[in-house]
Amino acid sequence: MNVPRLIIAATSSGSGKTTVTAGLIAALTARGQRVAPFKVGPDYIDPGYHALAAGRPCHNLDAWLLTPEQIMASFIHRSAGADVAVIEGVMGLFDGYSGEDDSGSAAHLARLLQAPVVLVLDASAMARSAAAVVRGFRDFDPRVPLAGVVLNRVGGAGHARLVQTAIEAETGVPVLGYLAHSPELVLPERHLGLVPTAESGPWGEWISYVRQSMEATVDIDRMLSLAEAAPPLLDLADDPFNFQPVSPRPIIAIARDAAFNFIYEDNLDLLRAAGAELVFFSPLADAALPRGAQALYLCGGFPELYAADLARNQPLHTAIRAAYADGLPIYAECGGLMYVTEAICDLQGAVHPMVGLLPGLSAMTPHLTLGYRMFRALDESWLWQAGETMRGHEFHHSTWQGRPEHLPFLYELQPDALVPDVRREGARCGNLIASYTHIHFLSQPNLAARFARAANQHSPRSTPL
Repeated sequence: MNVPRLIIAATSSGSGKTTVTAGLIAALTARGQRVAPFKVGPDYIDPGYHALAAGRPCHNLDAWLLTPEQIMASFIHRSAGADVAVIEGVMGLFDGYSGEDDSGSAAHLARLLQAPVVLVLDASAMARSAAAVVRGFRDFDPRVPLAGVVLNRVGGAGHARLVQTAIEAETGVPVLGYLAHSPELVLPERHLGLVPTAESGPWGEWISYVRQSMEATVDIDRMLSLAEAAPPLLDLADDPFNFQPVSPRPIIAIARDAAFNFIYEDNLDLLRAAGAELVFFSPLADAALPRGAQALYLCGGFPELYAADLARNQPLHTAIRAAYADGLPIYAECGGLMYVTEAICDLQGAVHPMVGLLPGLSAMTPHLTLGYRMFRALDESWLWQAGETMRGHEFHHSTWQGRPEHLPFLYELQPDALVPDVRREGARCGNLIASYTHIHFLSQPNLAARFARAANQHSPRSTPL
């Protein structure tokens, strides 16, 4: 399979790779190219900008959560019909989940996908020294094809020429253009990164501005040529998106609004492939669950920022409690777990009542719980078999306080270098499964099939709930 492809990497986080990636996707899309956008790592926020620029969903490629075969399957499946794939890296080019190697990094993905790499370099405070930086990245791993450099936050055309001359003379790596320092290119951030595009903001105007800036000072034609030079990939023997779908099609209600939008697109696609009809609803705005819902997926997001509005929507709380009492399978992940506790306590100490399926409250703290997790299911459920192992990640500032000791735990998190002790997490409460751990269903596609079967076996007593 011949998929033109390019990885946009950087020397470090904050160098501007999201800006360059979104701008390139928008510029190519404006030319009529069908762009398949991807993001390396477990990020939920950056993909929103790339999806907006491309007019199609952005998918994650994570070499810790997924095997090489699963990554290749996702990439080939999502690149089908596209003219070019543009992949944003994670952190710096060689930054993975360990200091001992680059597993999980953009470099790891570049080797796996045989994809040329364009390095985004923040040149705001350097001139000739930029050549030393590029030489180091070029030579650190010769297996990673460093095909070009885009300079970011330069002082102007003269500064860009000075840096370009040094880099090309000393390394032979072509400089493909630059973005000048501009406040209009800076995106707002908060405690978990950029502001998601699911929230209100001038995201379309920003992407248009970035596209025009890229078109003015970056060689888009040359970047496309680099992507087209990528070698063909081998076709897959097995397609993990190929299921025997359940019948009749069950309806799974998915939370999606400004408060809840952290979900892998592959999870949704796998549920569809398993036979489910996905219907989206807003815990902020909707007074009832979608008509005929047979299962509920409460994904992550920023419920703490919308706690007051979520608390006011008491009719939906009542509907979810009734659905739970009726046996509806409910899967709540991170922000979803916070939503189904009794309350959310925000950073100002205000307490906002939530759905109340789980005792205790979710309290915001200044401490960030972050990292990949290997875990083992402790008991049978509609989603898990006892003893099954899975990979996921945690990324939250809240803690579940007042958890009853008698409530069964869901997972046993295995120790690692950062968390040396075995820790239990999550909860199984009847037909409710709730956890802080985010799961990529492609790492075990049976999860999507089980989810769809559990929904198919449930017949709600009344519709709408």
